[in-house]
Amino acid sequence: MALPGFEEPPLNCPRCPRLVAFLDGLRGAHPDWKNAPVRSFGDLDARLLIVGLAPGMRGANRTGRPFTGDYAGDLLYSTLLKFGFATGTYGADPADGLRLADCRIANAVRCLPPENKPLPIEFTACRPFLQSEIAAMPRARVILALGKGAHDQALRALAVRPASAYPFVHGRLHMLPNGLMLADSYHCSRYNTNTGRLTTAMFYDVFAGIRRVLPPV
Repeated sequence: MALPGFEEPPLNCPRCPRLVAFLDGLRGAHPDWKNAPVRSFGDLDARLLIVGLAPGMRGANRTGRPFTGDYAGDLLYSTLLKFGFATGTYGADPADGLRLADCRIANAVRCLPPENKPLPIEFTACRPFLQSEIAAMPRARVILALGKGAHDQALRALAVRPASAYPFVHGRLHMLPNGLMLADSYHCSRYNTNTGRLTTAMFYDVFAGIRRVLPPV
């Protein structure tokens, strides 16, 4: 249930003309895909908020659920299940019945950008959604940023200054002035795992650190 002040982007959100035009083109080529702003997944009373950069074309943009339907989701959701932040079975489909437990997943930019690269003006236009989302999570204690881009946008959404005092470092836990903890991980993309930049063990270590901060309740 949304709390007062929380705002999800409308499905016909007009804020970013470039992204609107891109999605319009995809609707013609793939009319069975979501091709719209991707809503966050999980409850607002969660203690853990995971922030990605933007929806993937054949993942969230296709299925309508963050990190669902692509390789990044395979690793992310299997890890959430392993560490007790999800229940059920991940079937790469929003109808798979998987539920998040004490966890919510959002993106800094809610619409698919060309080449997976949002522009600065698009980050700015979409930032109020992430800001109102964090404000509507009264029990939030940890924000996990998947990649440097998500890390930077989380700091901007929280108006943390100076941002340079909290550099992106894989595996680091930053205690922020507002009492939230910002955890960093390389993005769980196929590219990062194929090149060895991020291994499954490294990803597990990030969540093990988060679990020490957020023991099961």
